[in-house]
Amino acid sequence: MRLIARTLALAALLGAAPAGAATLDADYGIWLAGLPIGQVDIKSDFDGERYKLDIKAKLTGLAGQCTNGGAAATSTGSAVGGRVVPAAFAITSRNSSESRTVRMGLSSGNVAAVDINPPIVDDKPDRVPVADAHRRGVVDPVSALIMPVTAANALDAANCNRTLPVFDGASRFNVVLSYAGTKQVEKPGYKGPVLVCKARWVPISGHRPSRKAVQFMADNDNMSVWLAPVEGTRVLAPLRIAVETMVGMSVIEASRWTLSAAVTSSIPNAKRAKN
Repeated sequence: MRLIARTLALAALLGAAPAGAATLDADYGIWLAGLPIGQVDIKSDFDGERYKLDIKAKLTGLAGQCTNGGAAATSTGSAVGGRVVPAAFAITSRNSSESRTVRMGLSSGNVAAVDINPPIVDDKPDRVPVADAHRRGVVDPVSALIMPVTAANALDAANCNRTLPVFDGASRFNVVLSYAGTKQVEKPGYKGPVLVCKARWVPISGHRPSRKAVQFMADNDNMSVWLAPVEGTRVLAPLRIAVETMVGMSVIEASRWTLSAAVTSSIPNAKRAKN
């Protein structure tokens, strides 16, 4: 389950920005230390300011046989004035021994309610407590996919230089993006320039500072994401992310990437979702 949760956390490094009505439907392969271990399917519906994102992840091959791991997550909200305002978030993750569902409601970027089933039993005295302030002005891990383009040129450095304040229902962390350059790539569904952003993971609360994995990720400076502009839109679409882990490089890379007209009636009204 931790591997699936980590996969979705990596997805938070990706970004897209709504423009008009459109659907971005993409498949991504997952590799760890050069071995294929799973896939992620992402469907992003945009209708003006409103968005709805659905993510499905599953482990395949030997990893899937050993863990039966998988997860499904969804988020709705709106992007207003360059700011992402999530309304609702839910994720269910499973492995061979357990399944857990997290549901979270938000209002104006502040967490209104969280339900975790089954509850997380936490008796670790070294865990950094989550303060009320850490639940304000945040985005959920799926809404972190929505990065409104802030510059006239989609490949401008300003579209990399930002901090994503993420709360997943149990822990609060920042994903700090910074400009690393541009490059030309050719992938299924896209040929042209991409914006390359470096990323850092900064724990805020809900974590255990003494854990080796936490220390490793906090010091990790080998993380990056490629974002591709979609012609005729204000969308940045992820083509590839790479994150060094304690067991090798983890890579999520697009294998299918399709942009089409959205079915706007499928996107719930963000204001209604807050109630």
